[in-house]
Amino acid sequence: MQFANGDFRVESSHPISGALWPAPGAAEYAVSSRSVAIALAAKCFVPQGNEIRVVHVPSGEIVFRKGEGAAPAPEQQARQSQPASH
Repeated sequence: MQFANGDFRVESSHPISGALWPAPGAAEYAVSSRSVAIALAAKCFVPQGNEIRVVHVPSGEIVFRKGEGAAPAPEQQARQSQPASH
């Protein structure tokens, strides 16, 4: 796949589906904007046991992930570390 159109790749090990997903049945898509790539990934359906990621192509850094193996968001981590009140 060519990345002339963008520096971010939305990717998954399974075909991605969603109302905003521009390439039905594809497992990756190149995007020029980080925020658009993350919005696309966040709005996509992720079957149980799978993951969808946004990768910054030049560096290989994963800037967003959702689904199996994804780390919880920082606000979820903060809530999980607080003691339960009775």
